[in-house]
Amino acid sequence: MKTPRIIISGGGTGGHIFPAVSIANALKKLEPEAEILFVGAEGRMEMQRVPQAGYKIIGLPVRGLIRPLWNIRNIGVLLDYMRSKHMVRKIIREFRPDVAIGVGGYASAATLNAAYDMHIPCLIQEQNSFAGLTNKTLANKAERICVAYEGMERFFPADKILLTGNPVRQNLLNPAQTKQEAAASFGFSPNKPTILLIGGSLGARTLNNSVLTSLERIRNSGIQFIWQTGSVYKEDIALELEKRAKPGNLYVTDFIRHMDMAYKAADLVISRAGASSISELCLLGKPSILVPSPNVSEDHQTHNAMALVRKDAALMVGDDEAEEKLIPLALQTVTDKERLKSLGENASKMAFRDSDIIIAQEAILLTRN
Repeated sequence: MKTPRIIISGGGTGGHIFPAVSIANALKKLEPEAEILFVGAEGRMEMQRVPQAGYKIIGLPVRGLIRPLWNIRNIGVLLDYMRSKHMVRKIIREFRPDVAIGVGGYASAATLNAAYDMHIPCLIQEQNSFAGLTNKTLANKAERICVAYEGMERFFPADKILLTGNPVRQNLLNPAQTKQEAAASFGFSPNKPTILLIGGSLGARTLNNSVLTSLERIRNSGIQFIWQTGSVYKEDIALELEKRAKPGNLYVTDFIRHMDMAYKAADLVISRAGASSISELCLLGKPSILVPSPNVSEDHQTHNAMALVRKDAALMVGDDEAEEKLIPLALQTVTDKERLKSLGENASKMAFRDSDIIIAQEAILLTRN
């Protein structure tokens, strides 16, 4: 049997990159000799993260559409897309893939459209409960569409859908780790309630402002906070905390390198409602307060969050209310052990196990058709 050759395309955010790398790792686990090539967008996060994970990546000069769609600058976006698609044709001729996997993001559309035109079987992985524009336009060209939520027939042909869940970072699952060790790694006590606040690797202005607005409330609460500010806001927040004296119960960092430790230490998580974050929270059975970002296409984070809220698996605070309500709600919830237990158990019921392996198996099947 010949060695499978697989292209994986997409990125732009960690929400696309983490699943893509997880799928690649699963492919390697199932087919150690598999040849895997990533195709991403120049200047985007995947161009660093994918090589760090040990895979080769080629960048395309592709960009997202500018809203409103009739913006004249979209002429340049369209020209870059056509150039990118031409580049992908050359990549396919040289690499000779057996299947192309798209995980969403700017590069995915050019890659999978070119693959389809060249008769390469395509698989789409849709992370969100409200499908993105790229994947909706590719749906009729895909052989298989792997989704994380029920009811996706409203976006995709029902006969192509496979409910798999979202692949998550496997290094988060470390049963040998204790809460005592995790709390100690942040200089905290395992016996005091701890809240983890994460806004993505770049950060989230609303979440950061919510902390700064309630700084004195946090200082006097006796509750421990692990706060990932994001790289964009690192310097401004450091200056603000220097002026106002950082509370001793507040651990501040621009990027948490050991998320497994942060999750283990946390009794409650405050997060945006990106698909990967939600999948991680469910898999780990973590109670959470979700603050959907308003700056995403089709408001898909609100749809993601509501899928949990409807099953009492998470709480939600609107972005426009967060500065006033978020921290007070978090402080109230983290001391309510019964509420935390209920939210965590309901989140765990929504988790999918081995999503990466299931998607990798589907991709391998397509290489043999």
